[in-house]
Amino acid sequence: MIVVFVVLMYLLIKAGEGIRSDAAVNVASSSWNTSEAFTDFGGMMFAHVRSTVGILLLQIIVILLACRLFGWLFRKLGQPTVVGEIIAGIVLGPSFLGSAFPSTSAFLFPSDSLNNITIISEFGLILFMFAIGMELDITEVRRKLKETIVISHTSMFVTFLFGMIAALIAYKSYASEGTPFISFALFIGIAMSITALPVLARIIQEKRFTHTHLGTLSLACAASEDVTAWCLLAVVISIAQAGSILSALINIAFSLLYMVFMYSAVRPFLRMVGDVYHNKEVINKALVAFIFLLLVASCYVTELFGLHALFGAFFAGVVMPSNLKFRKIMIDKVEDVSVALFLPLFFASTGLRTQIGLLDTPDAWSMCLLFIILAVIGMMGGTTGAARFTGESWKDSLCLGAFMNTRGLMELVVLTIGYDMKILPPTIFAIMVIMTIVTTLMTTPLVSLIHWLYRKHEDNEMILRQAHAEGIYKVLLSFGRAGNGQIMLDVAHQLFSRKDDKLKITALHLTVGTDVNPLHTDKFEEVSFGPVLYGAKKLGLHIDTRYEVCDNASAYICDIVNQENYDFLLVGSGITLSDAQSDINATSYNEHHSGFFNRFHSTHPWFYPASLLKDKTREFIMQSNCPVGVFVNRDFVRATHILMIIASTDDLFLIGYALTMQRCTHGQISLLDIRTDRNVSDPRLTTFPNEYNTILAEHSLTPETFTLNEYDFLFISYATWNVVSEQAKEALQSMPSTLILSNGKRGNLEK
Repeated sequence: MIVVFVVLMYLLIKAGEGIRSDAAVNVASSSWNTSEAFTDFGGMMFAHVRSTVGILLLQIIVILLACRLFGWLFRKLGQPTVVGEIIAGIVLGPSFLGSAFPSTSAFLFPSDSLNNITIISEFGLILFMFAIGMELDITEVRRKLKETIVISHTSMFVTFLFGMIAALIAYKSYASEGTPFISFALFIGIAMSITALPVLARIIQEKRFTHTHLGTLSLACAASEDVTAWCLLAVVISIAQAGSILSALINIAFSLLYMVFMYSAVRPFLRMVGDVYHNKEVINKALVAFIFLLLVASCYVTELFGLHALFGAFFAGVVMPSNLKFRKIMIDKVEDVSVALFLPLFFASTGLRTQIGLLDTPDAWSMCLLFIILAVIGMMGGTTGAARFTGESWKDSLCLGAFMNTRGLMELVVLTIGYDMKILPPTIFAIMVIMTIVTTLMTTPLVSLIHWLYRKHEDNEMILRQAHAEGIYKVLLSFGRAGNGQIMLDVAHQLFSRKDDKLKITALHLTVGTDVNPLHTDKFEEVSFGPVLYGAKKLGLHIDTRYEVCDNASAYICDIVNQENYDFLLVGSGITLSDAQSDINATSYNEHHSGFFNRFHSTHPWFYPASLLKDKTREFIMQSNCPVGVFVNRDFVRATHILMIIASTDDLFLIGYALTMQRCTHGQISLLDIRTDRNVSDPRLTTFPNEYNTILAEHSLTPETFTLNEYDFLFISYATWNVVSEQAKEALQSMPSTLILSNGKRGNLEK
């Protein structure tokens, strides 16, 4: 077929060439000059690079790489990823790249191409604000309005007032000609008084405040404040764009009509849609197209009324069905692409507008410092004072002030609107961007400082709590997959059955990745703890559940164990010791490619999830102060035939655990003694009950002397595990459910 096709093509080309004899169009007769061919190819590539699409794709690649790099660096420094992405945008702009490498900047970001980035980033912001509106639970805001209205609105109005004071000081020297003071002052006031709810939610997750009173109060205050702030922004835009007071009133009236229509007519209809379409099986492309049509129409109407399209996107998200399943599905369709692709373009667009070089005088930098001081005093002072007035402690009030001082992305959105409307001149825009970065960077260190200052008082309280809880044996059970939680609870119950009267088990589940949408965590928590709670009910146990979001799971678990003085840590082995086929395939892939990926010693890999495939056993055992048990599940049900492997006298602490499990299961214990020098007697072995089947094996770990098929549970120390896993790999392929134990630094069960 191919030969016939080539012959026919040749004949057709020859026939076509015969139609015209012009040598200029006779490509087949052109000379085969290699240098000319490469010259033509190079010219074609350069033309494609400089084309509109070519330069735009190159810009997107550079922006995404820079934002990913700076986000990773700032996350390593304990800062939110978004701060690094904002700074990446500034570095790519005239403040750094344009100043240090002007030719490179001119090549990457020619002036005639910037409109393309701006348009795409604005569309991305529309999607992002739509997702923010959907993440905002108006019902929850209303429910907590009484406890948050004083704090959130006091902090907002105080900061707004401080912003207008800053505008009054800067207006004469920095405002553009023809800009009314009212527009200038209102925009600076609203920009200073807004809190970045998405960034704040991530910080609260990282600082482990998600389910605390402080974390809940902070998010509720930020949500309440943001609703008011965006409504005020709509009024400010109407006033700024109107030619007269009457025109502004008409704009505001139409805006109110729009909001009333959306809330009273569109929202009930969408509520019905959400009740019908609440899972991925029934949500089709037609419904998604309708939702996006509604989003674009809302943006268009608000743009016509003199508001900004972003307000329409935000309000369209707010009126989406309150059904969480529906919202999660729609957020999944919108958020990933808007956050991963479009937001970095917005940061780059903001950075290209930010000219820090305009702050070239002491007066300009003094003005920048004044803006920062007023912003911090206004937000932190207003929040702390209001929180203290409502009965919060000094520590929580100060932490709440630090949290509310987070401005981040949301202020950049407001600043961009003001810049596009020619209300904020380039110098003030640069000052406000710097203030945004500084106040966001302050959040994490400030909260840590406040906790450090109050640490002594908390340590005293912890001592009192420990004295009160003396005799309680605390076990932390950390599991990954939901089904493993119930199995590990069975192991814990059999392992610590004699401590039922004073046993306190906490089941911990972690989601890795602090960029997890807070709206999803409730569902993750519900799904993850369902089986373990069912198992606890069957066993008649009371357990506490704890859900956290973090970046480094093993370090996070060890911190909890050490800081909260747990007596035992029980964790799953991870996929490296799993017998599931999918995990075996993943581990095999990791082993074959480890030579390449191990060149990158990053704690947070960029593209390859090496941390998910890494064996965390050693990390748990080396970093935890208490005894650690790493559980390898092999279809565990009940330990009726228990095997202990003793390689040295240091392993004899296993006897206490094995005896406790045997008393619970009424099973049989076997002991495999592979010590080098078994002539050294030990009381714990000589007094080992005779009714148990005691095996005295040779030291050699050969397949003839080392078989595991007849057992359903294995106790082994971590040191012995390292020896056995090297010398008896074949036997371990058929190993039963296994508990790899470390004696820890604070004693063990036998004591």
